[in-house]
Amino acid sequence: MTTAPQLILASASPRRLALLQQIGLEPDHLMPADIDETPKKHETPRSLAMRLARSKAETVRQAADASESLQDGVVLAADTVVAAGRRALPKAELTDQALLCLSLLSGRGHRVFTGVAVAQPGGKIRSKLVETRVRFKKLSRQDMDEYIASGEWRGKAGGYAIQGLAGSFVVKLVGSYPAVVGLPLVETANLLSAAGYPIHRGWATGAA
Repeated sequence: MTTAPQLILASASPRRLALLQQIGLEPDHLMPADIDETPKKHETPRSLAMRLARSKAETVRQAADASESLQDGVVLAADTVVAAGRRALPKAELTDQALLCLSLLSGRGHRVFTGVAVAQPGGKIRSKLVETRVRFKKLSRQDMDEYIASGEWRGKAGGYAIQGLAGSFVVKLVGSYPAVVGLPLVETANLLSAAGYPIHRGWATGAA
């Protein structure tokens, strides 16, 4: 039996790790990619999500190639961008940013773009963009204030975490729920499989 290549997750996100574990995949290494995530002038949210996912994969691929023990690894990277119209919302770090995001999303539909990229040894990168449409209920000032007080929004694209308290704001979702959390599972599995990673390897033991 050939040994599987190592799986390197280019993220420190506990949500992405949990989603991978849900489908029986356990990364061998967590290597967050340190890149500049500032949108370029006139860059669309769709293009931004794809560029950042590929850039994270490239950055960690280079680091893996420089390490003898990681050269055989397959790198998985992702990035999520929440868009209100053509505007990419920030990954909120300040309460003012979170309040702005919630105000823009209140009572209306928005789009969540998640880019996934897989970089193989040798540098080949496969990528996929997943678009999900989400609609929030009309948020009262109390909804917003108490959500902001929870702190759950900090560091989250668009200032909310759908898998947490903000799930109570969602009226409708069309597309991939895990993509909104941070990693679309069908597309991730397909990209890893295409890169030669045995995605079903742990299923027999995992079910037991």
